[in-house]
Amino acid sequence: MQDAGASIERRPPITLSIAGTDPSGGAGIHADLKTFTARGAMGTTVITALVAQNTHGVSRIYPVPADFVRDQFSSVLDDLPVDATKSGMLGSRELVELVVDQRRARDFGFYTVDPVMVATSGHRLLDADAVDSVRRDLLPVADLITPNLPEAALLLGDDVPAAQSVQAMQDQALELVRRGARAVLLKGGHAASGDVVDVLVTTTGLCERFHHPRVHTPNTHGTGCTLSAAITADIAVAKRARHAAAVDDAMLHRAVGEALDYLARAIASAAGWRISLVPDGAHGPVDHHVDIDPSPRSAGVS
Repeated sequence: MQDAGASIERRPPITLSIAGTDPSGGAGIHADLKTFTARGAMGTTVITALVAQNTHGVSRIYPVPADFVRDQFSSVLDDLPVDATKSGMLGSRELVELVVDQRRARDFGFYTVDPVMVATSGHRLLDADAVDSVRRDLLPVADLITPNLPEAALLLGDDVPAAQSVQAMQDQALELVRRGARAVLLKGGHAASGDVVDVLVTTTGLCERFHHPRVHTPNTHGTGCTLSAAITADIAVAKRARHAAAVDDAMLHRAVGEALDYLARAIASAAGWRISLVPDGAHGPVDHHVDIDPSPRSAGVS
């Protein structure tokens, strides 16, 4: 009979997603769990909201009461050693403050914040009075934040315009670091044209740009969720492989680069998909399982 220490040592990398649902499977908790699996990690969850949405957008949000969110944290973190955590949709100031308190009191492992504020459809996913809490309290307890261009601008101020150039992206990422973020991956997918450029900046001086060809497709639902989940899973896997407690710039750089490459493959694989029964105006998901077995999901299969 093996002792408990031996079995724990042989456990898989464990990741935690703190986010809302997406019954259509493209974003939120659903996308995170698929991504965790695809990237080799065991996924766990704390659900912050029940969201009625599909490829055409969000129709209704049912917030999960804060005391039940707290109970979910206890269920996971009292029982499981989490290597890396990500948060997405938090929704309210109360939940932002709850997550900050939990982060300070418990071991999240490496913590990635995807500061979800507005859905692609335009539906607001974060209460207006919660933005200050995200700026002031949540960013400083994160190891990495992954805002898109509008989110980065909002994190810097109510009247700050979104970056229009790669240099402006780098400047805004540096400013977010100066304001307390330990590392920033500023995503360039919302830029008007050209290759997609993402900028990674850390407090220790790393400043890197990642380039990928832009894929013209409506199937980009959940890309932010998927990317932050992939980074979180890749960090968890790397930590377990190296028996490392801390994440240095080299590990972070590699995880971000590999996660961005994975997302690029997932977008390209699903570019020709027609998911919705009403395709006009629909934004389908990416192919989260692109690296597992692509043949059954080929764009040519009818």
